[in-house]
Amino acid sequence: MREIVIGLVARSLERLATEGVLSGELAAAFLERGAEFKVERPREKSHGDFSTNAALVLSRLAGMKPRELAQRLLAAMPTDQASGVRCEIAGPGFINFHFSAERLRTLIPEIASRGRAYGRSRSGVGQRVLVEFVSANPTGPMHVGHGRGAVTGDAIARLLSAIGCEVEREYYINDAGAQIDVLGRSVLYRYRECLGREVVAPPDYYPGEYVTEIARALIDRDGERWLERCDYLARDHAEDKSGLERPPVEVVDFAITWVMREIRADLESMRIHFDHWFSERTLHAEGGIDRALAHLSAHDWIHEGVLEPPKGREVAASEESDNRVQVLFRSTRLGDDSDRPLLKADGTPTYFAADIAYHFHKAQRGYTRLVDVWGADHGGYVKRVQAALEAMTGQKDLLDVVLTQMVNLTQGGKQVRMSKRAGTFVTLREVLDETGSDAVRFWFLTRSSGAGLDFDLDLAKSRSNDNPVFYVQYAHARVYSLHAKLKERELPEVEGDLSRLTADEEMNLIRLLGLFPETVEGAALSREPHRVTYYLSDLAAAFHGYYNNYRILDEDPDLRGARLALVRAAGQVIANGLDLLGVSAPESM
Repeated sequence: MREIVIGLVARSLERLATEGVLSGELAAAFLERGAEFKVERPREKSHGDFSTNAALVLSRLAGMKPRELAQRLLAAMPTDQASGVRCEIAGPGFINFHFSAERLRTLIPEIASRGRAYGRSRSGVGQRVLVEFVSANPTGPMHVGHGRGAVTGDAIARLLSAIGCEVEREYYINDAGAQIDVLGRSVLYRYRECLGREVVAPPDYYPGEYVTEIARALIDRDGERWLERCDYLARDHAEDKSGLERPPVEVVDFAITWVMREIRADLESMRIHFDHWFSERTLHAEGGIDRALAHLSAHDWIHEGVLEPPKGREVAASEESDNRVQVLFRSTRLGDDSDRPLLKADGTPTYFAADIAYHFHKAQRGYTRLVDVWGADHGGYVKRVQAALEAMTGQKDLLDVVLTQMVNLTQGGKQVRMSKRAGTFVTLREVLDETGSDAVRFWFLTRSSGAGLDFDLDLAKSRSNDNPVFYVQYAHARVYSLHAKLKERELPEVEGDLSRLTADEEMNLIRLLGLFPETVEGAALSREPHRVTYYLSDLAAAFHGYYNNYRILDEDPDLRGARLALVRAAGQVIANGLDLLGVSAPESM
């Protein structure tokens, strides 16, 4: 429906250009720049189905008053295409479009003919997008915060695919750095303990039960092979960490493989798949970090100096803030509040250096857009990575970052804070086992990713209208229940006369169905999959109300056929929307 309006305005502009009212170059440029005018749904129903500000935006360039140009545009509307659409000028120069009931009803056969393709478009064709998400450190099980990022990233990828983008998904495995050594030492600590040897917990070890599971698996494979290599764990290093040895590479690799197998299993259970699993180690092994730093240096983005604390706060210890001369990236040139260190005191790369090298690697693979989904605790990190990527590629808006807030779990009215297996947090696996993938996916998308989320475990399992995923899925199941009852009563299926659909509830339901394509496009372009969840909740509410208020199967054949066609259209749109969220559309519940 929105495309119809855009087409009408475009044809009008072309006609005015042909008549010499507007210059052809002006009209062409105006349309070519992505239709700078807006076509939106008015807040007030009395203002029609759509409204455009085209006359207001173009009036100055055209040398006319907005209302005068609006009148010219209206007069130039192609009457053959405008059949069923009434146009009027409002306010300072808005043009409102009212779709007739007859025109609205044409959506029903359109949805039937397009089926699963309804709501999809080609507006993103030509865009090659890499969506990187989850990327949880392979040091333990995924928690619910990781789960929210996983669902958000997967939904964004699905939406971008729905508008025609060529989309690939990537998981960045942080398998290098200090946290990996901590994992290895933690496993050896539990390994020695499981073998009945004296042991002193190393500092900063991971306390979860899962570490003991890894240690037992290591014993099953290697027996007592590593006992001598972990004798140092019998000494007390609580005060002095300098005596800690690096764990054997084979042990570390075993632990990483074990954790990643768990992570992959959790993602599979949520129907999330990746095209690429990118190991951070490859950046170090293949010289990716050195190449990125050399590229920055060659373009004068690196200097040596003493890092000055940003105004208003102290620099974190992890940023190596002291009086030593350091190798710094000139991020203040691009709006950051401080230049950022690229090398640690020992000459090894900082996390920031590895991250910008990774993003430089992604950019070199030829993507037109990079989308990252990060936890909200990385919010202060966004600007500096974007600045570094701009410095290396010359592209200002190559990287979009979506931040996800944490999830607050409740059960029995009380907050759930930790699990025995993870030691400090509730694992995603525990929530999946409790509620199922559909509930997890839908609930994680019920709010904007940037807003905190309350997840009620009891409600997520309930079969009630207060459970948002049940409410939407039940609407879809009701569509199929009508057809089952039709067969049970041996009622004939007839095409029906769609002109019999005149009730306000029917017109409102059809208008909602027409809103789906623009909802999908808007959600994809804004990286906001919760827009689809909101839409489905509104559509389910309208459908349930219609279902409850009308005895569809008791009508005469013509009206019954028409209403069943409307119901089928609603069911198709609900199924399409749930598919974009990665949620199933059951035929019975």
